[in-house]
Amino acid sequence: MEGQKSKRKSTTSSTSTSTSGSGAPVLPWMRDPIDITTFDQCPLKLLPFLDPRLEEALQKMGISSLFPVQLAAWQETIGPGSFERDLCINSPTGSGKTLAYALPIVQMLSTRAVKCLRALVVLPTRDLALQVKDVFAALAPAVGLSVGLAIGQSSIADEISQLIKKPKLEAGICYDPEDVVQKFQSSVDILVATPGRLMDHISNTKGFTLEHLSFLVVDETDRLLREAYQSWLPTVLQVAQCCNNNFFPSAGSYASTFGSLRTIRRNGVERGFKGKLYPRLVKMVLSATLTQDPGKLAQLDLHHPLFLTTGEKRYQLPDQLKSFKVICESKLKPLYLVALLQSLQGEKCIVFTSSVESTHRLCTLLNFFDDLNFEIKEYSRLQRQSVRSKTLKAFRAGEICVLVSSDAMTRGMDVEEVRNVINYDMPPYIKTYIHRAGRTARAGKSGCCFTLLHKDEVKRFKKLLQKADNNSCPLYHIPPQSVESHRSIYTSALEKLKESVESEVHRKRKALV
Repeated sequence: MEGQKSKRKSTTSSTSTSTSGSGAPVLPWMRDPIDITTFDQCPLKLLPFLDPRLEEALQKMGISSLFPVQLAAWQETIGPGSFERDLCINSPTGSGKTLAYALPIVQMLSTRAVKCLRALVVLPTRDLALQVKDVFAALAPAVGLSVGLAIGQSSIADEISQLIKKPKLEAGICYDPEDVVQKFQSSVDILVATPGRLMDHISNTKGFTLEHLSFLVVDETDRLLREAYQSWLPTVLQVAQCCNNNFFPSAGSYASTFGSLRTIRRNGVERGFKGKLYPRLVKMVLSATLTQDPGKLAQLDLHHPLFLTTGEKRYQLPDQLKSFKVICESKLKPLYLVALLQSLQGEKCIVFTSSVESTHRLCTLLNFFDDLNFEIKEYSRLQRQSVRSKTLKAFRAGEICVLVSSDAMTRGMDVEEVRNVINYDMPPYIKTYIHRAGRTARAGKSGCCFTLLHKDEVKRFKKLLQKADNNSCPLYHIPPQSVESHRSIYTSALEKLKESVESEVHRKRKALV
């Protein structure tokens, strides 16, 4: 860590803005970021203050060094920064953002004496939450911490039994219900949640409290701020800070207690905390496409935020990613996709479409091509969670070669050895392209992203990539004979698809009767 210098000016949490070169408003603290690219990978043996138990856990995960974004976050949390400021991290997909917040949080909580909910990680989708929970679960037990999950995958009763420890009551004794609730205890130190189920627990679960919360992580921030999700953010901030100067809350107060245990937040004046609650709720917000909208960022109520980003580009693709375009003839795009898949010779691929309906129909169509000798499955939000989890497990294990997906797969999902991403439908926004392409070329590995285009889409696609300063997207040539060789099978597959769709419509109508 020595030798790593980060330029810091007197950044404050002021809401005043300036404008960027493009004319968009920019918050003052975003104008002078910490450049993550100035950091190198750091072997675990050289990482200052790392708990030996966590070093061993990391080694069991196959991790021998930290990536630049992880080292930068460590310096601002466990190192000299000591969590004095909230962190906003804008880093490319696959750069290691999950461990960048998981490791310092687990290290900070490793000395806790009493178990209560101290860290909350909020994510937009169940699949991503499951993945993040696995990372915490690989680290936390090493230092005696417990991790919980609240995503609606199981019934709320099952979740409550995992999250809340109820007191043992002796038979034959009459207890005051309020006294019983006060003796409820958290069974977890860290909770990974989706917004909807989190709100269910805040509103309805007895004994569930954010009163002792020390860390709030908002992962995939731009999406979580864009979609209201039952106003989860203002609710969490209000509930977590509700015991300000209130040693004995009234009966109507939202605060709850674990017996005599209480986290007291006072108004402080030290270290720039004038008018702020202290000890404060530390926030870490992360995305590969972090919003710069002052109005959206204001919702987070950030304390002297520190911006960590990769260079001067707002949008950045993985360094080892190669982008290609494939020009398709009208109405023959499926044939070009089949020819492309065959040319990739069984390498693990994710094919992205524009909607869940397109995902289902394209996957069904591809499976009618009898000469494709590899497994193809679909993955979309319309499927049950159990089906998606089973599909993802098989894909990770290599049992499935091609996954046809809607954008449910774009955010944060990490699958090793995905060599290729194929945009069957051109992404409408640069953010969508970045998140789709980011399923490959992760953790320093190489990967390719192919985008299938009609001729009238080429100019728009070029402008889209220029927003990420990407002017290198050569043409990937598909030999005409490779396309023509599948034409007869394509005609047959289309007929089978039509029959399949009509059969599905009939079944749905029959089910409604």
